[in-house]
Amino acid sequence: MPTTNDRRPASKIGYGFDSHEFRPGIPLKIGAVTLAHDKGLGGHSDGDVLLHAVTDALLGAIAAPDIGALFPPSDPKWKGTDSVVFLREALKRVRAAGYAVANIDASLILAAPKIGPHTASIRARVAELLGIPGNCVGLKAKTPEGLNLDNAALAHVVVLLEESKKPRRKQPAKKKRK
Repeated sequence: MPTTNDRRPASKIGYGFDSHEFRPGIPLKIGAVTLAHDKGLGGHSDGDVLLHAVTDALLGAIAAPDIGALFPPSDPKWKGTDSVVFLREALKRVRAAGYAVANIDASLILAAPKIGPHTASIRARVAELLGIPGNCVGLKAKTPEGLNLDNAALAHVVVLLEESKKPRRKQPAKKKRK
């Protein structure tokens, strides 16, 4: 009879994606940084496309339910919620699973505003939220040339988790049968 191997991997990778449409009259938040722009990203929460993708990447890496299952847009409780709340819940689950964030790499796709002038502040804020050094947060911005996506913002994120350095609680030793 085959035996199962309960060893868990020392590292895990997660992928997250999100997109939101631009809408007038709301602030634009990307990576928990408010950017000056004439439109913000619509969504049930604050529409932070980058934090939503990071949250899903974290949850995916540990095979947890996704952001929509944990914080359903149909629930009025989450209307207008700061996306940092979602990220913190995902981090709590990552830590409970015995992992820590090693690094992330993100790509933003949007026509405007230009992200270049804000890259350093977004990277620093995301690093702070994740509890990792700034040089462990990759962030690139691309324009959606030829994709007819000028009124939307998209985010793709990959995250690497490593086993936490904190000792895990040991399982009680199984008694051997004679």
